[in-house]
Amino acid sequence: MRPRRWLAAVFVVALPLVAGACSSIGTATPFPSSPASGSTATGSGSTTPLPVGTIATGIEEELVAPQSMPPGMNNWSCKPSAAHPYPVILVHGTFANEAFSWQALSPMLANAGYCVFGLNYGADAETLGHFYGLAPIPQSAAQLGAFVTKVLAATGASQVDMVGHSQGGMMPRYYIDFLGGASKVHMLVGLAPSNHGTNADGITNLIAALMKLGFPSLSQLGCTACQEQVLGSSFLQQLNAGGDTVPGPKYVVIESKYDEVVTPYTGAFLSGPADQVQNILLQNQCSTDYTEHIGIIYDPVALQDVMNALGPDNPNFAPHCSVVLPVISGL
Repeated sequence: MRPRRWLAAVFVVALPLVAGACSSIGTATPFPSSPASGSTATGSGSTTPLPVGTIATGIEEELVAPQSMPPGMNNWSCKPSAAHPYPVILVHGTFANEAFSWQALSPMLANAGYCVFGLNYGADAETLGHFYGLAPIPQSAAQLGAFVTKVLAATGASQVDMVGHSQGGMMPRYYIDFLGGASKVHMLVGLAPSNHGTNADGITNLIAALMKLGFPSLSQLGCTACQEQVLGSSFLQQLNAGGDTVPGPKYVVIESKYDEVVTPYTGAFLSGPADQVQNILLQNQCSTDYTEHIGIIYDPVALQDVMNALGPDNPNFAPHCSVVLPVISGL
């Protein structure tokens, strides 16, 4: 079997296992699904609350409608309100898509009155069917930049906020730093972003050794972005050479110490002025939060932090804690 098809097959086989694990972690809605008092669900175009899903919902959509968009996303008639002046663009991670990633956050934001948008980026010639975020990261950043221009034109807003997972929390920095995005991005919130790459607990060293024996590289497997996220890659050296931030946007990083993909997990965090950069370790807030890399986009604690960052942006915000079990690590 070709490597690309083998990867896809493994993913499809694993999804039902993850769904079973979800029955113990993701059934509680992180936030009330109704709009905040005195507001309407501007993002959905209706006052009827949109259903807020869990990771089980994301897996179901991955299996039955992977090219769909989550509830509340891409209502091109939405106009930002005075309370929420910045449209929010949700950016998925590597080997992911919008349908899987944002079944909770997209309707939460729309129900709260935000205009919510998203795109599937980073396809290559054979994008493993419906897994995205594989193409060279600069190419994906340019695609994101074109989408930002489209969102600003449609909404009349001057800037956007972004929330990204994994590569989706790091890739916008390339757009901000090198493609003119600094003036168009008000805030970038990263959920377990690969800002300084990953050693994948030594897996990358194993891949390097296998390549010397003639095995294919990550790029040959169809994921140039994977190779670019390896600790010490030339891409990451370029991205971080001038510092982690540029003047203008605010940066918020939300990470779990149980992240098994971005390793060490501290590589997610950014350095910069205290009034511009906020690094949040979930376990410093809630010791009973055991979420990891995949589960963080559905973690009720992490989602509270996202809503705070995009809303009141209170640096002393304390989320309501709950027991959050891992998804992948617990299998």
